[in-house]
Amino acid sequence: TKIISMKPDIIFEDDQIVIVNKPSGLLTIPDRHSPEKPNLATQLQKIFGKIFTVHRLDRETSGIICFAKTAEAHLALSQAFQNRTVKKKYLTVVTGNLMEEEGRIETGLSPDPVNPGKMKVTKGGKKSLTLYKVLERFKACNYVEAEIMTGRMHQIRVHFKSIGHPCYVDKLYGKNESISIKDIKQRNLNMSKVPDTVEIPLINRTTLHASKLVITHPVTEEEMTFEAPLPKDMKALINQLRKWA
Repeated sequence: TKIISMKPDIIFEDDQIVIVNKPSGLLTIPDRHSPEKPNLATQLQKIFGKIFTVHRLDRETSGIICFAKTAEAHLALSQAFQNRTVKKKYLTVVTGNLMEEEGRIETGLSPDPVNPGKMKVTKGGKKSLTLYKVLERFKACNYVEAEIMTGRMHQIRVHFKSIGHPCYVDKLYGKNESISIKDIKQRNLNMSKVPDTVEIPLINRTTLHASKLVITHPVTEEEMTFEAPLPKDMKALINQLRKWA
């Protein structure tokens, strides 16, 4: 994994909040076992001093994330996330063809007792709700917008796996560790005639991007909408799917 020491892509900041477009591969907060690993919270502390974590994104997930600069803002935002008055939309590519154009996945989620660091669907788990709609259909996968009404760990990834459509690339819950042009073109490809570049991964991380966040500002109470465009790797994947699949 390449070391990510780039400057945080700060989309918005004032004296209460900081909104960042997180790159894939960067931890949100320090790793418990290896606190020296690059992470967003530490990078922001170097710029702003005290920073409060409001919510998290998985290391491989890119996109919009919000931090607080004051204890008051942290409390207000944490309550908003808890009370589900925050809107969180994600873009993902999932394996296979979803039956419905729009749907909801509503299950309990709990930590997997057999596999630490993983989550699983359970009857007695915390109630979790994901709404989705299909944006584009391809032969082997679908491009989907998902909105999470609850904020459980790995929620989107586990929910789509639970209905038989894990993220197209997901080392933990899916089948693919990466996708190259070769994987997309497989059926009509004469391998002796193609350049080596077809085997270079277009994307080798979880196909999940936090695209939109709508919050109420903790002090001004103004509704604020933040969006992060698709990063290069996901854009490249979608472009090649449109071309070949």
